[in-house]
Amino acid sequence: MFLPSERQERILTAVRQHGTVRLSELVDQLNVSAVTIRRDVTALADRGLLRRVHGGITLSHRTGREPEPQRTTFGPTTAGILLGMVVPSVEYYWPQVIQGAQTAVNAADGRLVMRVSSYEPGEDRRQITALLERGVRTLLVAPVVTGAYGLDLLRWLAARPVPVILIERQPPPELPTLALDAATTAHAIGAGLAVRHLVTLGHRDIALVLSRQSPTSRALRQGWHDTLTELGLPHPDSRLFELAVYGTPGWATTYDTVLRRCRELGATALLVHSDREAIGMVERARDLGITVPDELAVISYDDEVAATSDPPLTAVRPQKHRLGQLAAELALARATEVGRRPVHRVQLWPTLEVRESCGGQPD
Repeated sequence: MFLPSERQERILTAVRQHGTVRLSELVDQLNVSAVTIRRDVTALADRGLLRRVHGGITLSHRTGREPEPQRTTFGPTTAGILLGMVVPSVEYYWPQVIQGAQTAVNAADGRLVMRVSSYEPGEDRRQITALLERGVRTLLVAPVVTGAYGLDLLRWLAARPVPVILIERQPPPELPTLALDAATTAHAIGAGLAVRHLVTLGHRDIALVLSRQSPTSRALRQGWHDTLTELGLPHPDSRLFELAVYGTPGWATTYDTVLRRCRELGATALLVHSDREAIGMVERARDLGITVPDELAVISYDDEVAATSDPPLTAVRPQKHRLGQLAAELALARATEVGRRPVHRVQLWPTLEVRESCGGQPD
């Protein structure tokens, strides 16, 4: 009986000798179960030491001279191409991303077919499988990437027979060499842009208000914390708040508590995710006699309806339409480009739209 490290070394030796090895052959050679072989292969693939293919494994990197890739042109080669897209929602954030992807696919004379996972465990895989059966040539997906389920799902995606492009998702540190393209927004940078703008206006005590249910919260918290640290400003946990969605039962009382606490702490500015929560904070501030922006500056992270607030909200705007367009262009290139193509991880910066709610000069 071999130790796990010995089995894995024998697996690597077999791959080096033969280039590609079927899992069934490894089961016979090592006299262990298929489950044990899959576990060893997963560990090696996660470390970037080999690559899984349908029914087997191969080297992570081929040797020898590769053909020069041709310049991708979206013309006859993409006409009629079918792209699949799986997103967690069509109600918030994602409509503009979907429209951007549709713009790129239309320009390439292709067709976009979309499915919704609704943040339900297991739905990502089910919807992706349905699209593969539909005959899509490539996939745009925003899957769960955290926890054991997320890791297994990403491994499964990397082994699909068509290219997969992640949207607003990055493989976690546990999968450092997962060969999937990704198009994401630099949300932490966006939070930093907001903090720096408030500092230029004279604010030194800046609180962060996050939507409790948003997957963007972690990046915003990191950007807020890191920027305050870089600028030598305070960032204690007492100035970090998580709120339920605006309009849910008890929201007004909760928002009032946050505003009173900010006044007690001496916080003079808020970065709020997202627009609806920021609008709710401004509304409750008005009822509590706190004037915006004279006594409290507010910046929203979203900018879908921020300009309609009273006063209009300064907002960090993720470039959602451009993100969807870029992700679809990556998918089209991956599906049609001749020759090996390196992994692309593209990140877009948000922009800061200055309006009246922080007291700065509107653009």
